[in-house]
Amino acid sequence: MLFSSPTFLFVFLPILLGLYFVVRTDVRNLILLAASVLFYCWGEGGYVLVLGFSIVFNYLAGLCLGRLSRPLASKIVLALAVAGNLALLVAFKYANFLVDNLGPLLLWTGLRHHPVALAPVHLPLGVSFFTFQAISYVVDVYRREVPAQKNPLLFALYKTFFPQLIAGPIVRYKDVAKELAGRCVTLEGFAAGAKRFAVGLSKKMLVANTLAAAADAVFGIPAGHVGPAAAWLGIICYTFQIYFDFSGYSDMAIGLGRMFGFHFPENFRHPYAAASVTDFWRRWHMSLSGWFRDYLYVPLGGNRCGRARLYFNLLIVFALCGFWHGASWNFLLWGLFHGALLTAERMGLAKAVERLWRPLRHVFTMAAVLAGWVLFRTATPTDAALFFRALAGFSTAGAADSAVNVFWNMQVALALVIAVIGSAPVWPLAAQGWGRLRRWAEAAGSAAAVFVESTGALVEGTTCLALLVLSTGPLAAGTYNPFIYFRF
Repeated sequence: MLFSSPTFLFVFLPILLGLYFVVRTDVRNLILLAASVLFYCWGEGGYVLVLGFSIVFNYLAGLCLGRLSRPLASKIVLALAVAGNLALLVAFKYANFLVDNLGPLLLWTGLRHHPVALAPVHLPLGVSFFTFQAISYVVDVYRREVPAQKNPLLFALYKTFFPQLIAGPIVRYKDVAKELAGRCVTLEGFAAGAKRFAVGLSKKMLVANTLAAAADAVFGIPAGHVGPAAAWLGIICYTFQIYFDFSGYSDMAIGLGRMFGFHFPENFRHPYAAASVTDFWRRWHMSLSGWFRDYLYVPLGGNRCGRARLYFNLLIVFALCGFWHGASWNFLLWGLFHGALLTAERMGLAKAVERLWRPLRHVFTMAAVLAGWVLFRTATPTDAALFFRALAGFSTAGAADSAVNVFWNMQVALALVIAVIGSAPVWPLAAQGWGRLRRWAEAAGSAAAVFVESTGALVEGTTCLALLVLSTGPLAAGTYNPFIYFRF
């Protein structure tokens, strides 16, 4: 059940909101839990048992960690809890990859004389997200940063709450613990959440899906048959598609959470405005990068160790970050590529880049990001190499290159223009200007202040309503384009 589907928008969400606000306060969490389980079952059916196992396993692990006082016993329970969560992730996400790659190795070494085969293992929706969420919980309980949740209903709601269940943001228990126990939904907060949801829906339906048509068509061509112009169009469209697709989902998740009284962490902060790769990772998928920092990079030693160990830590963290995204060599290469870039910036490249003119620093960063997206989007290292060759102008596929006219149209052009503007920090600058105008109006008198406030509210509300109406057009046409991060 996609957020961008008629079933969710016109049936599930209105009914849930109606029930939520008419029942007693002490029943609301039960309503949200039942709705979240239904939301997950709608797409996954019996695989809800995987999510159920994760809930029970981590709830019990948290109780044990909360009661143990001996350091050694706590460490053993924590190790078992983390190992259990990782085993669940490996079983469903990496089993086929391991068998496909270890099988030929065993044959080559003579340890096995017959091919090893494993039927395709279904990847449950959101397994990467709710597994990392669970690990953060048990680690935080072990560190005594939060008390273990004794109420199974509240813990189950934390694990299953539908806005962030499938594709994040990765919400840590300590960020919502108080709101799970009790929260107040104000009219202002609900309106802010609804407006945030409308913005996210428009990002997905009007920009990401339009660019996805061109990007998917280009990357659907065999890599060796893509010409330079088509390759550049494809990777540029994909670069903006993945940002507007995932940030749009995050906006919708944050907005939905706000409508029910929850405050989720921000997940993006204009990453394509970054002036370095390090800066990019401070802005992109912040809940994931923060997770790797706090639960892997810092325990490995972080910045407290020698330079060689620091660089090794960066490579390890980003290799695992890439592998977290999917069981393929390309995701691993993507992670190593970014890890190598961050290491190079730590070794002195950042200082050299800082001396460049600001637009040139931005060009360097975006070139690195685009190169990474090639690895991320292509299926194999060979496909990536051929695609890089096409980008460099060395492709011999002249006939396919002329097909760029098939992918390019006014809709794609308009979506790219909106994407370039929308990915820039235009809104914060506008908000600063609006703040100065409000202060001037307040100084001028109450009448001016009321006029400015009412005008701003009218413009903001009208804009969000227009975005919502425009986004329902593709919905009515039955356009289906799942969120990219659903497969991670």
